[in-house]
Amino acid sequence: MDDNVDERSKLPELKLDAKQAQGFLAFFKTLPPDSRAVRFFDRRDYYTAHSDNAVFIAKTYYRTTTALRQLGNASESLSSVSVSKNMFESIARDLLLERTDHTLELYEGSGSNWRLIKSGSPGNIGSFEDVLFANNEMQDSPAIVALFPYFRDNGCIVGLGYVDLTKRAMGMAEFLDDSHFTNVESALVGLGCKECLLPLESGKSGDIKPLHNVLTKCGVMLTERKKSEFKMRDLVQDLSRLVKGSVEPVRDLVSGFEFAPAALGALLAYAELLADESNYGNYNIQKYNLDSYMRLDSAAIRALNVLESKTDANKNFSLFGLMNRTCTAGMGKRLLHMWLKQPLLDVKEISSRLDLVQAFVEDTALCQDLRQHLKRISDIERLTHYLEKRRAGLQHIVKLYQSSIRLPFIKNALENYEGQFSSLIKEKYLEFLETCTDNDHLNKFNNLVETAIDLDQLENGEYMISSSYDATLSKLKNVQESIEQQIQDLHRQVANDLDLPVDKALKLDKGTQFGHVFRITKKEEPKVRKKLSTHFIVLETRKDGVKFTNTKLKKLGDQYQKIVEEYKSCQKDLVHRVIETASSFNEVFKPLAELLSELDVLLGFADLASSCPTPYTRPDITSSDEGNIILEGSRHPCVEAQDWVNFIPNDCKLVRGKSWFQIITGPNMGGKSTFIRQVGVNILMAQVGCFVPCDKASISVRDCIFARVGAGDCQLRGVSTFMQEMLETASILKGATEKSLIIIDELGRGTSTYDGFGLAWAICEHLVEVIKAPTLFATHFHELTALAHGNTDLDSHGKQMVGVANFHVSAHIDSSNHKLTMLYKVEPGACDQSFGIHVAEFANFPSSVVALAREKAAELEDFSTDTTAPNTNGKEIPSKRKREFSSDDMSKGVARARQFLEEFSNLPLDKMDLKEALQQVSQLRDGLKKDAVDSNWLQQFL
Repeated sequence: MDDNVDERSKLPELKLDAKQAQGFLAFFKTLPPDSRAVRFFDRRDYYTAHSDNAVFIAKTYYRTTTALRQLGNASESLSSVSVSKNMFESIARDLLLERTDHTLELYEGSGSNWRLIKSGSPGNIGSFEDVLFANNEMQDSPAIVALFPYFRDNGCIVGLGYVDLTKRAMGMAEFLDDSHFTNVESALVGLGCKECLLPLESGKSGDIKPLHNVLTKCGVMLTERKKSEFKMRDLVQDLSRLVKGSVEPVRDLVSGFEFAPAALGALLAYAELLADESNYGNYNIQKYNLDSYMRLDSAAIRALNVLESKTDANKNFSLFGLMNRTCTAGMGKRLLHMWLKQPLLDVKEISSRLDLVQAFVEDTALCQDLRQHLKRISDIERLTHYLEKRRAGLQHIVKLYQSSIRLPFIKNALENYEGQFSSLIKEKYLEFLETCTDNDHLNKFNNLVETAIDLDQLENGEYMISSSYDATLSKLKNVQESIEQQIQDLHRQVANDLDLPVDKALKLDKGTQFGHVFRITKKEEPKVRKKLSTHFIVLETRKDGVKFTNTKLKKLGDQYQKIVEEYKSCQKDLVHRVIETASSFNEVFKPLAELLSELDVLLGFADLASSCPTPYTRPDITSSDEGNIILEGSRHPCVEAQDWVNFIPNDCKLVRGKSWFQIITGPNMGGKSTFIRQVGVNILMAQVGCFVPCDKASISVRDCIFARVGAGDCQLRGVSTFMQEMLETASILKGATEKSLIIIDELGRGTSTYDGFGLAWAICEHLVEVIKAPTLFATHFHELTALAHGNTDLDSHGKQMVGVANFHVSAHIDSSNHKLTMLYKVEPGACDQSFGIHVAEFANFPSSVVALAREKAAELEDFSTDTTAPNTNGKEIPSKRKREFSSDDMSKGVARARQFLEEFSNLPLDKMDLKEALQQVSQLRDGLKKDAVDSNWLQQFL
């Protein structure tokens, strides 16, 4: 927390007497244990937490246990910590918006009498919204998901229900999933899920463990509920109360699923949607289709740096941070968040977004003008939410009004556009803006606000109903002003009687204790002491003077106080009526919020495309069945945005049948990882509807991006680097189709060289032959480049492998001093050598170590010219000498190696303990050794 240090010095004092402490301790003992719940107790001026929660807060947020206090006597004392209002808000934001390992509870009361008034979890933040977003924009709209898995022999049918409490949307899906739950993972990522409900004992531990792993990978909180809560009885009846419109479509939707309704039923109970009448008739329900958007798993989101991370050095480190140029308060930001997790697949939809971005890129004046107006637009989505929840005040109505009066300016700017996309702009924006700003809609709302609310008082920060709005209020206002005038007249009269100048010597004060009173300084008091004692009532004498009154002022003051109370009461009733009337305009404001959010994001895309030092370009989009992926002069948008980087652009041409599968070799730090990631990022940006950082781009739509880039150890989950690598690769092999894009970096380095190479070769072969997806495969195994060479153009089944091409990142070595210079250019052909020793020199290894490494490398490496390597630029490319094997020996060996790998990949490792797994792998290896006796090709790996 940024303000920890300030907060520590502001630690509120824990003020409880012995009786209060005793009562509280008695109550605290009655609370049921819950290791996930962080419980706060509202003590009016501050909050407290106790026991393990207190230790957690002291260590995590104060970063010291000196913040702890003991409550009660020594034998029964309770560790406690006090927290200020600001600190409580910070902790609540961290627990519910950042972390996914705790729930939050807030209690109210005193002594031994306390009750739970608010509870929240990362997916169910509704009751804490006023705390979380009082001073902060809502960046993301969290969804809560429930899963009902039904395990069968050929996989698992998953029923999924979700609720987005902010957008008041819910949906259902049902699908068959594999043992890695790849479909569940992409659904959790696409929905932006923060919490997931699962039935207790929903499957055997071996079956359910991979599902728990997926939730951990996606940073989703797991909440287990009784199986009895996953029921679909009365679901249609419950939904008919929540969902707007007739019950028939709801009944039809529910009847189309077998397991999803049970999941949605559990969510309705968990989120207590039916307990809040403001939800009735305000929800939308839909079928969630996994194939509606590009699918991304958590590994791809991480590898492509799509979303912001706390560790980012600056906002441009992530794609979201770079692309977020939104101007509205919060709602554009949330839409961008959603778009990046749900890139489009429909060519027409993508082209429509690109048309609008192009219109704004070409008309810079229009773009800047619209962005200036959007800066004045409040978070309409959140404001309508407050109205629906009956939590709105006049300030929310005024913010809606201030947004509404900007619409004619936005409409005017769009009407002035005369470019080639004017008909699209008319259809997308102008027709709706025309309707919503007419006299039956927002003009009517504006008139209501202008008539009902005293807008002149806004400068004083007061939100009040205008006295002219209501006859009773107007009458009370006149009476109040009349009494005020009488008090002023009396003030002048008393000043004359006492022979004191008005305001200068005789002041008129208004306070809570005495109401209206006269006040003179102690210096003036001796002059009028006699009159004071005979004609007035002295109330108090203090340093700042003497306060006194008389019967007339007291009577007028009482009348004034009474009329003020009546005025307030009348104001309150009118405020309620005005808010009720304003709520009826929600049906206009909701679609308006969607339209303005979309406009905001697309204008942000246009601003990004034209404001970069090297402008972005519009990509040509083709369907997934046709066209290639051609990126000329492509750059990585996040890397080039860093201040210290002078980015070198590269071409990437994934051409069907020629270079659809690219093996990229080259030195560490040479730019392989950046290059393959930038291709993924460019395609994702294009399918979101944004221009791309290229000179020219043509993209065949991809249904999914799989990225296995640099596996970090996951020992906390008991997963080694190599195992993590294999699990991620297995999900690629099971989930990818020929319409996907696959990005793999350094596969197989978590194990021995030969095992790693064998796996890499088998995986490449499978990707080329079976999956046939465009692939970028960066590797240190130079031997893999033989996949593209003529001498191995027949695979293990005697079929020719087409579409494999070699590329390398270039580097220059000065032969005189062995100095290495990275050129960061991607060029055709395989890399001719390894640069590990040169990189060690970069890292300032001792010269003796480098010299010994060179000596050993020279002994082990024997380079010769390989005449079968492709000839690029008329030069011969040296290659490592390959061992010669007969084609019969090689094909038999490859077949046996494939069998070994298939048997290995079919082992249910995630369900075995370590001893059993090692035993099984050992048996497979012994079998391979036995068969390798007659195969020279196999022996090289053993």
